[in-house]
Amino acid sequence: MRNVLLGLAVLALIGFIVIAVVLPQMAGAESRDAAQALIAGAEAAKGQVAAAVEKTGKLAGAGSGVKIASRNDPKHGELKWIVEDDGTIRGWNAQNAIEIAVTPSLRGGKASWSCKGYPNDAMPASCGGG
Repeated sequence: MRNVLLGLAVLALIGFIVIAVVLPQMAGAESRDAAQALIAGAEAAKGQVAAAVEKTGKLAGAGSGVKIASRNDPKHGELKWIVEDDGTIRGWNAQNAIEIAVTPSLRGGKASWSCKGYPNDAMPASCGGG
């Protein structure tokens, strides 16, 4: 009887370790992958906005008419983006509860980009992650 109880205690401990350590790490890796997919999906729009900025020399209207089609990724679920009039690109993935904002600024007649995302621990360093 004592060995059975000891065996159950060991199984319970193993289960706790899996729930407390392994599953969050797996979820973190999936969120990081989804964040990378969102950032990569914004690249084409960044090029279009940058071209508009170089042509006009201003951010106002640089994102006008720029579209990014949402994408249904088998691993991450639906990835969505919207390009604002000033060229800011916002992306989100509800399945992993992440979002990004890729924001242009004007430097020497060209677009310069900054990226911020949430949650911070899912983001690469290039998008405000740690």
